[in-house]
Amino acid sequence: MSDLALGDAAPDFDLEADGGSRISLSALKGQPVVVYFYPKDNTPGCTKEAIAFTDLIEDFKKLGTTIVGISPDTARKHDNFIAKHYLAVRLGADTEKTTAEAYGVWVEKSMYGKKYMGVERATFLVDADGKIAQIWRKVKVAGHAEAVLEAVQAL
Repeated sequence: MSDLALGDAAPDFDLEADGGSRISLSALKGQPVVVYFYPKDNTPGCTKEAIAFTDLIEDFKKLGTTIVGISPDTARKHDNFIAKHYLAVRLGADTEKTTAEAYGVWVEKSMYGKKYMGVERATFLVDADGKIAQIWRKVKVAGHAEAVLEAVQAL
């Protein structure tokens, strides 16, 4: 479990991504990056979150900011998710969960009294120098993309 704090260097990642590409944090250095972790493609909360970021994508682009969603789903599932919902965010496939572990979001969860490991919905704003500028843990989807946009505007 990683206890990342504001000002820490954001852990780099290099993941297979949508469209047969790769995405890495180091390749995006020099610009702000929103890294958001979500449990699973095509589930209600995750779909709403991805659509909310997509709806604001032009505002983020004007601020030179890339949005990267990361889940344990495969790149192929990400492609289907993007096509189905017309998403404009980049999606990284953290199938080994190493990136989720590095960010401290691969955690024990509980549903109906059953314990299991899963992704805690969380967002990290990484500044142009690769440092963590803001952290949102246990994210509630409603209004979240707007709150992240406000934080980017304040950088």
